[in-house]
Amino acid sequence: MAAAPEERLDVLTAAGDKTGVSKPRSEVHRDGDYHRAVHVWIYSESTGELLLQRRADCKDSWPGQWDISSAGHISAGDSSLSSAQRELHEELGIKLPVDAFELIFVFLQECVINNGTYTNNEYNDVYLVTTLNPIPLEAFTLQESEVSAVRYMHRDEYKSCLAIESREFVPYDVNGQYGQLFSTIEERYKDNVDSRSLNLQKKISRYAPINLETELTNLSEGDREALGYILKASTVIDDIFHEQVWNSNRMLRDWLKARADSSSFDNLKWKYYSINKSPWSCLDENKAFLSTADSTVKLLTDATKPISGWKGIEYRAAFPLDKPSGANFYPPDMNKMEFELWKSGITDKEQKDATGFFTVIKRPDALVPSSQAQSEVSNQINTPDDLFIVPYSKEYKSSLEKAAGLLCKASECSDSPSLKNLLRTKANAFLSNDYYESDIAWMELDSNIDVTIGPYETYEDRLFSHKATFEAFVGIRDDVATSQVKLFGGQLEDLEKNLPLDNIYKSDHVSAAPIRVMNLLYNSGDVKGPQTIAFNLPNDVRILNERGTSMVMLKNISEAKFKHVLKPIADACIREEQKDYVNFESYYTHIVCHECCHGIGPHSIILPSGKKSTVRLEFQEFYSALEEAKADIVGLWALNFLINKGLLPKSLSKSMYVSFLAGCFRSIRFGLGEAHGKGQALQFNWMYEKGAFIMHSDGKFSIDFTKVEEAVESLSREILTIQAKGDKPAAQSLLQSRATLTQPLRVALEKIEHMQVPVDITPIFDTANRLLANY
Repeated sequence: MAAAPEERLDVLTAAGDKTGVSKPRSEVHRDGDYHRAVHVWIYSESTGELLLQRRADCKDSWPGQWDISSAGHISAGDSSLSSAQRELHEELGIKLPVDAFELIFVFLQECVINNGTYTNNEYNDVYLVTTLNPIPLEAFTLQESEVSAVRYMHRDEYKSCLAIESREFVPYDVNGQYGQLFSTIEERYKDNVDSRSLNLQKKISRYAPINLETELTNLSEGDREALGYILKASTVIDDIFHEQVWNSNRMLRDWLKARADSSSFDNLKWKYYSINKSPWSCLDENKAFLSTADSTVKLLTDATKPISGWKGIEYRAAFPLDKPSGANFYPPDMNKMEFELWKSGITDKEQKDATGFFTVIKRPDALVPSSQAQSEVSNQINTPDDLFIVPYSKEYKSSLEKAAGLLCKASECSDSPSLKNLLRTKANAFLSNDYYESDIAWMELDSNIDVTIGPYETYEDRLFSHKATFEAFVGIRDDVATSQVKLFGGQLEDLEKNLPLDNIYKSDHVSAAPIRVMNLLYNSGDVKGPQTIAFNLPNDVRILNERGTSMVMLKNISEAKFKHVLKPIADACIREEQKDYVNFESYYTHIVCHECCHGIGPHSIILPSGKKSTVRLEFQEFYSALEEAKADIVGLWALNFLINKGLLPKSLSKSMYVSFLAGCFRSIRFGLGEAHGKGQALQFNWMYEKGAFIMHSDGKFSIDFTKVEEAVESLSREILTIQAKGDKPAAQSLLQSRATLTQPLRVALEKIEHMQVPVDITPIFDTANRLLANY
């Protein structure tokens, strides 16, 4: 019988990147090539013990010594997670789903053993599997060629054995990188309920709760009935968004909610989770405020061979301390290089779908499909690299069918023709995955009820900024405020022609952006942490080129933010002689102009190579922050342009700059991991370097009105030109050099913190909640 072919491994560079070459395992260790492997640790919560395996005596490395619960190489072409699952199953007979594995760090092991004949240059993905109790030893099925025995050992005892370099154990430096295994567990399980509760209380206090009572008296009977269905559909949208953030997020949400009344600590965890809609804090650079120790407990009855009297493995559904850059749109162990290599081997149509707004990328051997998509996976044709494309209409099928049904009922009830059309076409889009017609209907909406519902923004996809998250905004139109802002939409073409940008890059035609002002009644989906005050949609380049965009302003949210956040910031940070320039008119007018300016400037571009592309596609993870900075600073330039044309009052000429300065401090408090905060830091630091913003000896700030106009124009030109050229390295350089927390910013933030100014508001939807309760 012929011997099985030797396992091949991907050869890496010393930095850990794939070289495109694979070699047999023996040659990799003979030649000292860098390669990848997985370490899987099983940890018992109740006993504080780690599971160790004794390596078989026939092993060519560290034979007979006690080692990691399970470990093995990542074979050429395989993924990290699937390798972790496979090794655990092969070596110990345990079959676990992907949500049991928590990647806690990557460890580079470089050593030479066996008298110089075996070189191990290995990048190890170190996973932790957390069980409530020890797995009975008789439940394991050991692979004799790899494992001779297993045992549990308290983490402190094992750490001590490694520290004294006991020959019974495979060596790891517990004072070096591998010490993260022990520090992660120790921090997670130390008795710190009181300190954690205090910390969560402080985090929650950064948000000022605002009760939203929205007047419905102008609604017809039909529209009032339709509103109930719309609100119910919006709650379904929230379910989808939770799933998009991370694959076990909905389960964690339900777990925390069910336990919210168990203790004051559990209640605080649920409150802060509800604000962030994930275990990562929006205002703290997405730092985790929960850990896997707080997570859902799941029971597996068939993960091992059956043991009499034992119900099975109870484990914690794991989540990483670092928020996944690709959210739940891509396999969690997929990196950018793998995606690009895979994309280069598929058709142009498939490439368009892979980078489109409304698809997810999956790996069938590494991810448990969502319940909505399980029935569809068997119909997919997998590529050799085990990545494939699933449209949203299939990935979120069950939820989208439910939401579509509710929107159809709302459409039947409504008395407004344009609202009926929007709801009907949006329901169709949920099922077909084609949002073009519904986005046109959204732009043409003319109704007392204003509805934005569907997948739009791409902030959660920090890997490529390709994938759109679901959101819903439901409000009552403010006709008076809407009539007051129509000026801006009609000026877009003139603004485009006069942009501080070389004429060769300017668009020949820009459509006026209709502006609708509403008072928010309810929102859901991708509205977490800091609240949205306006949005400019759609993001579909086809519609943007054909018809431009439409804008929605949330007036009651803007008023609440100005009163509870911006005015107190101005009191803390702006010099006395300029403080009165900070007013709602200037703040609100700049918001309008900001949203308008998303619609001008480069979008579809021609690269130096002659290839047609878009700014979004070229800039990927840098797109959102730079685009927000562009809309902000060009919005300020546009206000000055309109004042000089006599279309806006001259009373804004100073107040808009001082209000903008105070607004910088407000947005930067959102954190530099968030697009708006990062974009605002870039602007502040540029303006400060140009002398337009001045910090005085008392730590307060003012505007130099003789320099501010030129500084605004120079930054506008810089960003617009980088976008027009599709120059991603320049975009990266600008953000890395300027979007930082400099000393002047630290001074301002400390003043604001000292005065305990809220960072943002959290709305309480009183009117909507009453309607939903009666639904």
